[in-house]
Amino acid sequence: MPTALTADSEFAQYCCELLAAIGPCHALRMFGGLGLRTADGLNVALVTDLGEGDTLWLKADAQARADFEAQGCRRFTYAMKGVPRSMGYYSAPAPAIESPALMAPWAQRAGLGAARAGRQRGQGGQAQLSRQEAAPLKLKRRRLGARSKPPRRRCSAFAPAADAAHAGHAQQQSQRDQPDA
Repeated sequence: MPTALTADSEFAQYCCELLAAIGPCHALRMFGGLGLRTADGLNVALVTDLGEGDTLWLKADAQARADFEAQGCRRFTYAMKGVPRSMGYYSAPAPAIESPALMAPWAQRAGLGAARAGRQRGQGGQAQLSRQEAAPLKLKRRRLGARSKPPRRRCSAFAPAADAAHAGHAQQQSQRDQPDA
């Protein structure tokens, strides 16, 4: 039976040490396991047990995928409602798990993949702006009159009744405005 991973587990801390080439990182609960996030807020790795023991899964985009597959790394795949699903993470190459020096090029690939994935989403991925950085943008949107939410729409089930009521009100208004004959 797999043990529950915690953010302060020895394996999670060791994985953060392995990823030191891209700067400090910390572990957060994610997907029933742990996500490893850089100080910039990029999710670069997962630590989870998919039935084969705790495994370090590194972020891999289309540019890095071939490198991971050439090393025999497995893609992060899980079952959701009986249907296999996969995410853009690959198991770390076995030799790289032995030392931060061997992990450095793989950590850099994961960091670059996470950064590119964030830019493709258009919001910087998990590396979102801080409150101080975002405040001037929010103020600018308010000045320009941009709405934070789309306008509310009337429920289509009530639309005919509301239109009929409006038409009846308009007819009454026009009768009042006409001079008596």
